[in-house]
Amino acid sequence: MKYQELRHFIATEMRMAQVYQPVMLMELLRNGGKASVSQIAQAILDKDPTQIEYFSEIVKNMVGRVLTKNRGITERTGDHYTLIGAADLEPWQFTDLFELCQNRLAEFEARKGREAWEHRRRGHRPISGSVRYQVFSRAKFRCELCGASAEDKGLEVDHIFPKSRGGKDDLSNYQALCYSCNSAKRNTDDTDFRSFKQMYENRAEGCVFCDVMKKDTSRIITENTLAFTIRDGFPVSDGHTLIIPRRHISDYFDLVPAEVSAVNLLLHDERKALLESDSTIEGFNIGVNCGEVAGQTVFHCHVHLIPRRTGDVENPRGGVRHVISGKGSY
Repeated sequence: MKYQELRHFIATEMRMAQVYQPVMLMELLRNGGKASVSQIAQAILDKDPTQIEYFSEIVKNMVGRVLTKNRGITERTGDHYTLIGAADLEPWQFTDLFELCQNRLAEFEARKGREAWEHRRRGHRPISGSVRYQVFSRAKFRCELCGASAEDKGLEVDHIFPKSRGGKDDLSNYQALCYSCNSAKRNTDDTDFRSFKQMYENRAEGCVFCDVMKKDTSRIITENTLAFTIRDGFPVSDGHTLIIPRRHISDYFDLVPAEVSAVNLLLHDERKALLESDSTIEGFNIGVNCGEVAGQTVFHCHVHLIPRRTGDVENPRGGVRHVISGKGSY
């Protein structure tokens, strides 16, 4: 990228919802066009003193991806980034571009003030960089309420069920919210979360899945705060697994978002574990029976994860369409 093109990008096109892009470019310019992930992360830390691990992921998966794949301004080799065209820049051009980044950064900080970092300071949550990254990665680096990208708004790790009401530090109890949505949730949500806690503890006498939690815990394969997994008692294929919310609730569509997240987390974990343990598995069916007319016989919500293998049926075409006879082939 030539000097004038780069200058135009910094001056007019560079997104300034956060400080990451000018800081990364300043570090590249300061070092003659090349810097490591940790150098760039440390430069960000100079502006926001948080964990190096977290910002290394920010460099590789957010700002580095934008400037490399989307903009073609940098390229990555291993653990280092290079400013494309840096070899053709004159010393004074490095200085000019660096100062331009500084000016954009100063404008941003003057406009945002302390607000630029309050979304990470608020509450002083003791959540590690690696856990924070898992939560953001699971959410595809977007707010799970409004959909805002992490490039547009700083993301926070929010406790779905608040710690002040007994919520746990558990991946199934975390969600990614932008600082605006998290502030709005905290300031305007007047839900009595004590009723949520009671709701999650709902069990039913005689329910086969509620009984697993009380009387037959040896069947549980994996679990989290709001859900657990067991092997199906009447499997349709080897490895057939059930993902079950702890709360006694009959219909999948009555689950609250926290329970859906907990179920999905275990669904992904079990799929990975099955693939690692059995090389013959080549696909999966995922199914939920909602209501007697749909074939539900146990009225405690559960999700079927059914491993599939080549040749397990004569013609697999149509998959779940076969729940109604004759509708699988089309």
